Amino acid sequence: MAHNDDSFIREVNDELRSEQMNKAWKRFGRIFIGAAAVLVIAVAGYRAYEYWHSNNASASGDRFVTALDLAGDQKNDEAIAALSEIEKDASGSYPVLAKLRVAALQAEKGDKPAAIAGFQMIAKDNGVPALVRDVARLRAAFLMVDTAGYEQVAAEAEVLSGDGQALRHSAREVLGLAAYKADNMKQAKDWFTQITNAADAPRPVAARAQIMLDNIAASGKAP
Repeated sequence: MAHNDDSFIREVNDELRSEQMNKAWKRFGRIFIGAAAVLVIAVAGYRAYEYWHSNNASASGDRFVTALDLAGDQKNDEAIAALSEIEKDASGSYPVLAKLRVAALQAEKGDKPAAIAGFQMIAKDNGVPALVRDVARLRAAFLMVDTAGYEQVAAEAEVLSGDGQALRHSAREVLGLAAYKADNMKQAKDWFTQITNAADAPRPVAARAQIMLDNIAASGKAP
């Protein structure tokens, strides 16, 4: 596994250091965004489980598990339909969990606009725990990297990037990716450097940030 990871990193570095940086982004950009989102999804899943567990007495639990089983069987349309019903009339924490899962399934189906709108709706709901709102906001930002400009991504993620914010390293990463995609290498360098300078940055996030800093240095577009 370590050998495969090293090979992948070397391949990315070689490709992005070539003169065809735009082609390299098209090839690897989604991989970087997807890898970065894994940590966010993991946090969301853990917090969502805690949130669900605290309300486990609800009879809506069986319906939610059934919907998850449908999603696990790749029956995404049926799962979305079942989850949408849970959003409407379930009790406890299940409506918000259903909204999160619907947005995630829409993203998996390739319907980014619907997924972004779903995550943004959760992020704006003051009845949802703050960390869950933040995770939804960050998921929207990652989805927007390929479809929106830097300012739009920043409107979602910058508020999460400050010192003391639980998701600051992932927020800085998505901001760096958005700046890189916009060819603003100086701004991208600033965001990725904040990650590599942070002793508490998760290792995968710091490793990806260093790769991007190497690519930016090779481009010659940032001091």
